[in-house]
Amino acid sequence: MLDGNPRLNLASFVTTWMEPECDRLIMAAVNKNYVDMDEYPVTTELQNRCVNMIAHLFNAPIGEDETAVGVGTVGSSEAIMLAGLAFKRKWQNKRKAEEKPYDKPNIVTGANVQVCWEKFARYFEVELKEVKLKEGYYVMDPAKAVEMVDENTICVAAILGSTLTGEFEDVKLLNDLLTEKNQETGWDTPIHVDAASGGFIAPFLYPELEWDFRLPLVKSINVSGHKYGLVYAGVGWVVWRNKEDLPEELIFHINYLGADQPTFTLNFSKGSSQIIAQYYQFIRLGFEGFRNIMENCTENAKVLKAGIEGTETFDIVSKDVGVPLVAFSLKDSGKYTVFDVSESLRRFGWIVPAYTMPADAEHVAVLRVVIREDFSRSLAERLVTDLKKVLTELENRWTKSTMIAHVKAEETPDGVVLKKSVKHTHEEIARYWKHLVDRKKTSGVC
Repeated sequence: MLDGNPRLNLASFVTTWMEPECDRLIMAAVNKNYVDMDEYPVTTELQNRCVNMIAHLFNAPIGEDETAVGVGTVGSSEAIMLAGLAFKRKWQNKRKAEEKPYDKPNIVTGANVQVCWEKFARYFEVELKEVKLKEGYYVMDPAKAVEMVDENTICVAAILGSTLTGEFEDVKLLNDLLTEKNQETGWDTPIHVDAASGGFIAPFLYPELEWDFRLPLVKSINVSGHKYGLVYAGVGWVVWRNKEDLPEELIFHINYLGADQPTFTLNFSKGSSQIIAQYYQFIRLGFEGFRNIMENCTENAKVLKAGIEGTETFDIVSKDVGVPLVAFSLKDSGKYTVFDVSESLRRFGWIVPAYTMPADAEHVAVLRVVIREDFSRSLAERLVTDLKKVLTELENRWTKSTMIAHVKAEETPDGVVLKKSVKHTHEEIARYWKHLVDRKKTSGVC
């Protein structure tokens, strides 16, 4: 009860509302261990069905030679760790076979990647080569990324839905440029698509956009079920193009739970609730249902964007094509900053994050509002109203502070110039703010 209201937490991409029927379904399955396939075979079947549907959604090849494989995870962080390990092990095996050094693997990404990529690089001793950003362009430049690829690059990671601005990176261009470099060098550097945020958006809103397994170099894709997969926190997915892209030595087989069971996860025991909830959402909503929800989120983002632009105080940083969110920066940060705006909005219950961009755009600071399924048009309009109140208060505070702090020279009839001392000025400011605070004090219970 003392925490913030999840519905007003506009910092998070994670789902905060599901239907009451699904809430009950989750509680009914909370005591089932997902990893015990022999004891809970239906849960295992539901996971396999989810993987199959996601693989089809991402246009995985269907044929005798290519069969997509995948697994449920605890969010996209674990999914990325597993995909990265597969790339690293496959690269090492090839280097060993060629009798070449295999101790310095690297991954090429943009500086806008989520922190889980930095975790993977540090935990599993892989160099992270980041393409720096620039003002006005806050995603990875495919041309610069390909320039950074060398014989030790295990993969290039593209982001479908940047955490910073929601923008989709150009995976198609990256695939084309990397194909040319592979042909020139004889390498076979692959692509992984981090579709944590955009994987359940692009297929429904931008079906013509080529970013998935339609591109030959895309070997694996991760997506967060607990973001726009519309399930509570704790579920993600990773899908590989075919079995050959997941080295067999990374898969463990156990039999002490009743039967031979393959497992490829970083953890072991976990609840079955989120897997079952994901299947519920797929069956309950279907393709049309998901598309309707994503279209509604996009429309609400447009309403919010128009309201923010109407204040004439902010520049919109996010793009129209991408994850439904609005990222915006102050046109003038001389009077107050986006951090002041963020802090002031908390008084109305809103959690709107303010942050600076990564290298080399650290001087740009923005606010970001994520539009989820439960963020309605009425909430968008209410947020704009509260934002205008905050801007008025900050403007008045700055004006009064400037008026009080400004020390003017005064000339007496005798021509002597007098100035207030610094101590006298500070005392006046302190008296003013004390008077302001005393006036706002209330008696009785708050």
